[in-house]
Amino acid sequence: MSTTLNLKSGRPNGTGAARRLRRDEQIPGVLYGQGMSPVSVTVDRRDLRVALSGAAGVNTILNLAVDGTTYPAVIKELQRHPVRRTVSHVDFLRINLDEELTIAVPVRLVGEAKAVLAEGGLVDPSQDTIDIVTTPANMPSEITIDISGMHPGQVIRLSEVALPAGTRALGDPDSPIVTAIAGSRAEAPAAAAPAAEGAPAAEAPKSAG
Repeated sequence: MSTTLNLKSGRPNGTGAARRLRRDEQIPGVLYGQGMSPVSVTVDRRDLRVALSGAAGVNTILNLAVDGTTYPAVIKELQRHPVRRTVSHVDFLRINLDEELTIAVPVRLVGEAKAVLAEGGLVDPSQDTIDIVTTPANMPSEITIDISGMHPGQVIRLSEVALPAGTRALGDPDSPIVTAIAGSRAEAPAAAAPAAEGAPAAEAPKSAG
């Protein structure tokens, strides 16, 4: 889950300078963390995209090479252009590989909820990610939840999700993570069975008196 990424330090500051960097496919950023002063850096856009292309995505542990020193780090924040959605700035957080950190891990549903599908229902993830506390060595790329045995109306809550070893979840244990929604397919009422041929017709009620 780790990869090396080369950064350049000493970038010029200011909006105009940042605009020129982005035009040259360089992304301005900052590296900070415990025990160090913030360092202004730039990273090649393609190199960053490749570094984050693995299964862990933005949770990838990065070995940042800056001026001959390597820092273990993760991405704290990616700022994006409001229209083009391209990365415009990146914050790198230096980490201690032995200390815990909090990350949001994507949820992936596996299996097929046949009992739900048979009634025209669907399985809906109530949350796309789960916040967990973990050390970098145990950082998962995703959390899988098997929905094969779900039935309409069933809810899988946070306390029921199996987490990887060395991790623990944050949040309300009762919060719903996956919900099986019952289908709207209604059973048509069975038509009244016709009277058997030759059966006597029901007698009309006699009038009183």
